[in-house]
Amino acid sequence: WPQVVPGEIQVGNEETFLLRKRSLIKYTGFRDRPHEERQARFQNACRDGRSEIAFVATGTNLSLQFFPASWQGEQRQTPTREYVDFEREGGKVYLKAPMILNGVCVIWKGWIDLQRLDGMGCLEFDEERAQQEDALAQQAFEEARRRTREFEDRDRSHREEMEVRVSQLLSVTG
Repeated sequence: WPQVVPGEIQVGNEETFLLRKRSLIKYTGFRDRPHEERQARFQNACRDGRSEIAFVATGTNLSLQFFPASWQGEQRQTPTREYVDFEREGGKVYLKAPMILNGVCVIWKGWIDLQRLDGMGCLEFDEERAQQEDALAQQAFEEARRRTREFEDRDRSHREEMEVRVSQLLSVTG
């Protein structure tokens, strides 16, 4: 499960910054197969909620999943039109894939021409998910702090109890 990094808005390198601009993308699956088969496999993969794409300018390859971030690791269903939309414009599919990339919550958004298997895409910062992930990290931190305090309290009680026992033994034998 990917984790976000503190101050994630400032995180990123030049390549990640370039991916924020709408740029040329290509479907990268099954390159060894005939074009017609690749077209069918791409559409089936999208309907299943996944696909592989590459940003042409940087060569960055991504394996995308077209589901809400909250579905991570759960039994998947068919993606909704919010994430895979074949109806918006004829001959294209519009796609949306939330993810954590290099510790930053982003949403990949784009479209791919169903004939050519290329299109345009970009990454956008996912403010809402970043806030959710930050809240989860804060909860985990607070829980760890609470457990540490409980351990230290038990340890202190145990030491004090042992000191009392040692004192009692010394007074009995002394």
